[in-house]
Amino acid sequence: MSINPVAFELGPLEIRWYGILIASAVLIGTLLALREVERQRIDQDHFLNILLAAIPAAFIGSRAYYVIFNWDYYSNYPRDIIAIWEGGLAIHGGLLAAFITAFFLLKKYNINFWQGTDTVAPSIVLGQAIGRWGNFFNQEAYGYTVDPDKIPWAMYIDGAYRHPTFLYESLWNLGVFAFLLWLRRRASIKHGDVILSYAVLYSVGRFIIEGFRTDSLMLTPGIRVAQAISILIIIIAGGLLYYRHKGAILKGEGEL
Repeated sequence: MSINPVAFELGPLEIRWYGILIASAVLIGTLLALREVERQRIDQDHFLNILLAAIPAAFIGSRAYYVIFNWDYYSNYPRDIIAIWEGGLAIHGGLLAAFITAFFLLKKYNINFWQGTDTVAPSIVLGQAIGRWGNFFNQEAYGYTVDPDKIPWAMYIDGAYRHPTFLYESLWNLGVFAFLLWLRRRASIKHGDVILSYAVLYSVGRFIIEGFRTDSLMLTPGIRVAQAISILIIIIAGGLLYYRHKGAILKGEGEL
């Protein structure tokens, strides 16, 4: 399957599908989050200020993470470090940078950390579901070769039929998105349950799907970075969910 990654050109400037989809994901996610902010009676101006800082931080963090784990290449081609339109954004680095930024700004505006992050959790995973289609147009983030007779949904990429792992993750993320929308309407949940559930569920899917990919960032031979981090997140977020719902005494309900 031959896909043109360029949607259109404006003079010498190429507008790529990857950038269009990432921008669409950010816009849709922001609009969804602001609707929930209104429902939660959180100050919209303050929350928008947080998003305007956290979103750029996420892009910087995701690119820095990817570059660090591909330093053998980028040390030889430093000009390519800024070529994010060609792909190379790692979600774990983006989330880390965004949450660190949000932590300090939520504190500044006196917004409960758990409540604030619950508000954006569905937006994050929906954005991930949309953004994965940027990988489709860039013909990246695909899996091992397969027999198309046994895997009829396989896609022909780079000279062979392969697992469309970007599609697997997009569909998984849509399922997580639907679950989080249902969960946050439950009367029995605490602040923090939505973001922690996102962390666990996304990480479970990422751990499984990562095993099919051929382009994983490697920690050491045989150990994939994304899988190692996913296990760590599952343990921490799952442990927090269990602890909080065992009636542990915290400083205020759901406060960090």
